[in-house]
Amino acid sequence: MEKLVSVYRGSLEESSHFGHISIVNLNTGVVYGLGNTGHVTYIRSAAKPLQLLPLLLDALDEYFGFTDEELAVMCGSHGGETIHRNAVSGILQKIGLSPDYLQCGIHCPFSRDEAKKLRAAGKQPTTLHNNCSGKHAAMLSLCVRYGWDLETYLHPDHPVQKRMRETVAYMSGMAADQLVIGVDGCGVPVFGLPLTNMARAYARLTNPQNLGAGYQAACRKVCQVMTEHPDMIGVTNALDHSVIETLRGSLVAKIGAEAVYCMGLPGKGIGIAFKVIDGSQRAVAPVVISILKQLGMLSPADLEQLQRFARPVLKNHNGDIIGHLEAAFKLPQPAPSRP
Repeated sequence: MEKLVSVYRGSLEESSHFGHISIVNLNTGVVYGLGNTGHVTYIRSAAKPLQLLPLLLDALDEYFGFTDEELAVMCGSHGGETIHRNAVSGILQKIGLSPDYLQCGIHCPFSRDEAKKLRAAGKQPTTLHNNCSGKHAAMLSLCVRYGWDLETYLHPDHPVQKRMRETVAYMSGMAADQLVIGVDGCGVPVFGLPLTNMARAYARLTNPQNLGAGYQAACRKVCQVMTEHPDMIGVTNALDHSVIETLRGSLVAKIGAEAVYCMGLPGKGIGIAFKVIDGSQRAVAPVVISILKQLGMLSPADLEQLQRFARPVLKNHNGDIIGHLEAAFKLPQPAPSRP
């Protein structure tokens, strides 16, 4: 385990965040590693782009007539904003279901602006505001297409969850029974696997040329909708939206809860995964920007545009800037292990 982020109050380093990083090249294995590249943790919502693949493999996008925006929100941990709710509603309408079928639960919108609007209007959030409602709508689409039970789709033994597990395992280079199964915040099964295999999954997702024709087409579609519609992937102007938009097709990225993050670099054969051990989301952004900078992915203009993520400021209750976070690691090479 290595120190990834330093937290400064004034000139004093007050706190630190530690973790592990694995960067995989499809041809040569792990090319950069920090800490334990084989650290096993849950992929959480970083699995969502992989979980869209079964829908595309079976051409359900064409069968139901889903738009690219609707496919993108299926990959996202959205902010509950109007564009997100409308997209999820559109999916449900096309498959003939109401939001009552969503079993993702209800939470306050991730978008602070949307949460303020709800409070000001005296309204309560619904399942459509849940950041995982797009993923759940995608799962329900498979259920409707194949006549699978709609009430039990969260269960690990349900056909839709078996498809999810098999697909994540295949993309990460593992057998399905090697994945550790837990329960995610939205109620569906969540998968535990080594960081190196997460990185491999994203390398294959963004560089699928060695996969079968069906997987190649499905992976390219996922990358297309994510890079063309980053506003559907997360909260507007938050990390995922901003880095995907700034890199202009050179990056596919997805955050997961408890400070997991995965990235893939199209055309470069590279996948990246890291975990901040204490689960602090505040440490994620500086690590993302530092990795991309050290890999030579960011121009000076990109760095300027993403500066608020590279060096997030800390403010006191009066709104005064009193400190900041910054990355505290240098990628070594080569790493000693292979995936």
